[in-house]
Amino acid sequence: MQAGPELVRDWIAQAAARNQDKPWIFSAEDERRITYGELQRLVARVAAFLRDQKIGPNDRVALLANNSIEHLCCYLGVIAYGATICTIHVEMNRHHLDSILPALKPRLIVFEDGLGLDQLLATVPAPRFAIGRWDDGAGRDTFCGAVNRYEAADAFPAAGAGGRSDAVILFTSGTSARPKGVVLTFRELLANAAPTAAGFGLGGDDRVYDFRSFNWCSAQTLSVFPPLERGASVIIAQQFSRSRFFAHIRTYGATIATGNPTTLGMLLNGEDLDADVPSLRFITSSSAPLLPEDWRRFEERFGIRVAQGYGSSETGWIAANPGESRRVGTVGKPLAYHGLRIVDGDGRPLEAGESGRIELGGFADNEYRYLGEDGTITVDSRGRFKTGDLGFLDADGYLHVTGREKELIIRGGVNISPLEIDSLLMQRADVIDVATVGIPDAIYGEEVVSFVVPRPGVRLDADELIRYCSMVMPAFKVPKRILLSDALPRTERGKLDRKALVARWTQDGGG
Repeated sequence: MQAGPELVRDWIAQAAARNQDKPWIFSAEDERRITYGELQRLVARVAAFLRDQKIGPNDRVALLANNSIEHLCCYLGVIAYGATICTIHVEMNRHHLDSILPALKPRLIVFEDGLGLDQLLATVPAPRFAIGRWDDGAGRDTFCGAVNRYEAADAFPAAGAGGRSDAVILFTSGTSARPKGVVLTFRELLANAAPTAAGFGLGGDDRVYDFRSFNWCSAQTLSVFPPLERGASVIIAQQFSRSRFFAHIRTYGATIATGNPTTLGMLLNGEDLDADVPSLRFITSSSAPLLPEDWRRFEERFGIRVAQGYGSSETGWIAANPGESRRVGTVGKPLAYHGLRIVDGDGRPLEAGESGRIELGGFADNEYRYLGEDGTITVDSRGRFKTGDLGFLDADGYLHVTGREKELIIRGGVNISPLEIDSLLMQRADVIDVATVGIPDAIYGEEVVSFVVPRPGVRLDADELIRYCSMVMPAFKVPKRILLSDALPRTERGKLDRKALVARWTQDGGG
């Protein structure tokens, strides 16, 4: 597939031709909306503005803003024109902005006022605009105001980019380490849209509710391009709110909602939530493994199906559960074009039911690339891509992700998956969160330690939990210690920070 930015323009045009008054996007907090007809005219004005800024293919536009209608208007306008949009999560990457921006060498900067960026941006030799509001008058000194000086012409002023041109540079959610800048071509980005929509069963009548940061690949490749390809609608929230989550779904008639294990857990452990949302077909979960016990508890309490999916910043969505027909404990069936295989340590394919490394390679000639510290693009691998995850395909072709290769606990030369122990402990009704890690051990190399969060108001006995594990699993997998904790460290994306737990163990002198 050699799709370039013209494919995005075609999706918008087709949706507008079907019904130009159909909402493309709703803003959950302030009830604003943009129709497909308005979107078509808006991206054309953005393109005219970028043309007059002399921005061409592979020229970079840095976008430093939180979720908003304007964020997505800028994002889609740059994509449809054919330049490279660079999305940066300011709060997650604030300590790295002084190295990220010089490496990007942006030709244009669009930023949100109030994020404390003025001093930093003054050091970057590029024109910059506060993003403003999409309905700003042409006299306003904002990005939206500058765009609105233009009329939507019949001929779209495209940059001339192709499928191999750079579409997006996005940054992983780094904490202490410098975040990686993942570079995606138009082909990589857009080839993911139709298979993802089909994998989740997303159609033209759906309304997708998403509160996750649109600076990250997961939201971009689920809630921007699949709805656009199907002519569906999007409801965008600024951030997750437990008190407003179901209210937003109810108000806007969302049929699909997005989530991750952390937000599902917050809903599951919340009180007095009105979850009467008859329009909702299912909620997705991604970014981190959702333990089957939490999955079942959520569905039993709220009567809402959970469709877990799986992907990466480098590849977009890899597998998706088919909406209401999800299979608990799996991340769904792999998207066929990725050419997913389960391989052993030597790269040999494994049979169904055999666990190994998850590897992709749908485009035989593809290059998986990152932004170097000096601004050049480096190639990490060619052809096939190693995800770093472990798993297996069952007899029906559903993918089971069993952990991260780098998180395996190697005790006396034997590999132990932390997720297996987490899942066992989560079967206890008096436990609401678990994380198992490998800590240094002089004899075995690593030893197994689990951190457990009790349900509020419940008193747990760590030794009794160890005995419980001993009754179910072999001795070498049983945690040497179980530590009770008020909470477990997680990233903003809901991923357990197991490194922080190992550091906590070390700081506390071994528990």
